[in-house]
Amino acid sequence: MKVYLISALKNWKVIDLGNTLREAFPNWEIFDDWISPGPHADDYWRKFEKKRKNDYRKALKSYAAKHIFEFDKHHLDESDIVILITPCGKSGHLELGYAVGKGKKTYVLFHEEPTKWDIMYLFSDEVFFQVEDLITVLRSLEKQEKS
Repeated sequence: MKVYLISALKNWKVIDLGNTLREAFPNWEIFDDWISPGPHADDYWRKFEKKRKNDYRKALKSYAAKHIFEFDKHHLDESDIVILITPCGKSGHLELGYAVGKGKKTYVLFHEEPTKWDIMYLFSDEVFFQVEDLITVLRSLEKQEKS
């Protein structure tokens, strides 16, 4: 099984969850490598493109943007399970929607109950507020995989 973890570049708790899942599921591939450029990667990309006198539309067509997009998309496509960890922005929610559309198992892990509720999280298979509850559901998938 391959698990793709989604979150914001500034939410390094994704690495903690990745470590927890790698320990709980040593035979699974847990993918969180996308966070390695750090919390300011998007800001630096924007500054770089602005210095080159590119607007957002042109920047999205750049080699760097396409390369990073294809890296993330490849790993999303290869994944069996996709977990969005809040807080998370537009990009992460687009990735989650893509994964739902591809028929992958999708889960959302909230860091706390949101003050603004949204029914669209019903697109995901389940929402959680505790890592332990998420792991319980993943254990049931692990059992199904083995049988």
